Amino acid sequence: MDIAKKAPPPGLNPRDALDILEIRAHEVQNYLAQHPDVDPAVLDYLAQHGAPAVRQAVAANGATPASANRILADDPEEDVRAELAIKIARLMPGLAKRETAHIVALTIETLECLAQDSALKVRTILAEEIKRLDCIPHAVALRLARDVETAVAIPVLEYSPLLSDTDLMEIIACGEVQETLTAIARRKPLSEKISDVLVRSLDVPAVSALLVNPDARIRKKTMDKLIEQAEAIDAWHLPLALRADLSARAIRRIAGFVGAAIIGMMAGRGDLDEATKLHLNRRLRKRLEETPKVEGPNSESAAKAVAAAKAAGQLDDMFVEEAVFAGHRETVIHALAAMAKVPDEIVRKILSSGHAKPLVALAWRAKVNMRIAFKIQTMIMKLQAGQLLAARGGVDYPLTTEEMRWHLNYFGIRA
Repeated sequence: MDIAKKAPPPGLNPRDALDILEIRAHEVQNYLAQHPDVDPAVLDYLAQHGAPAVRQAVAANGATPASANRILADDPEEDVRAELAIKIARLMPGLAKRETAHIVALTIETLECLAQDSALKVRTILAEEIKRLDCIPHAVALRLARDVETAVAIPVLEYSPLLSDTDLMEIIACGEVQETLTAIARRKPLSEKISDVLVRSLDVPAVSALLVNPDARIRKKTMDKLIEQAEAIDAWHLPLALRADLSARAIRRIAGFVGAAIIGMMAGRGDLDEATKLHLNRRLRKRLEETPKVEGPNSESAAKAVAAAKAAGQLDDMFVEEAVFAGHRETVIHALAAMAKVPDEIVRKILSSGHAKPLVALAWRAKVNMRIAFKIQTMIMKLQAGQLLAARGGVDYPLTTEEMRWHLNYFGIRA
């Protein structure tokens, strides 16, 4: 940094000269505050006497001494403390191996101070930064997990490896706030003991999150109780059916109260014995027969509805899904035709083909997600369990790109 080159021109009055000196003093301070090789004493001085922007730069500087960091934890400016929270969290891994016991103690004191900060922004940033760390004091993680603000508590509750089952049980007992329970339900792994407590809470979003968590262990007795309660709670039907650890008995019980689409999805599981497959096929046939036929719009009115939705920017997955649930076959045909940019007569042929693969290929071309493509198979095409094509991994198209292009080409769609 060459200050000499910026000497004031001759003829300046004293006031202008002082202004230039002040500006240059700020420039020098900003430069020093950000530099990694500045003497620690200089950074210590700037942490106490610098302008807010300078102190924020010192807070972000990894070379700032632990003593200055501790001073900055009490800084009156929220942005300074927020910048410090990011840095301190990132300094923690391996700190004890790199630094003396005195510096480690000062850094932990700074961390503890930030965890108690009065500003929500500072605590939220700190919680996000330390949520996966196992090298911070347990008391800090616990304090943030118990924070009254869910924006602070949730990241730590969901991810922190430092929280024990005892900690989690106490937090659940003290609050049972919906967001808190749901965050705990998403933990990986989650013990049977915590799963039991969450199921007893009967909190619908939390139990849904528990069911879709593949790393949540659920006792057979708890699962049986959950299946009993699930009959009256529609939101649990799909996540329950997606569980990989269901017994054949549990699958049959679930098939007794869920809709045709979910029965069809369960029938596509690869771990079923022949008796269970047969049971699901019978149940699916019965459910489809029970489904009342709905007189939907004719081709002309369906085409107008789709055109209006497209003009309004509303021709999307949600539009198609609503038409599927309503049983409006013509609306689904015209929507897929518009989204895939193919004639509606070709879509009509695909839906009448009795085969799932060309429908999946069409959904891929139309950028309709596989979950909806599966519902079209069951609720519009009325395919039997053995004919259904379920999503790969619960969400992905089950065919390769080459396979989907082949099926589209078969129906005259160039892909």
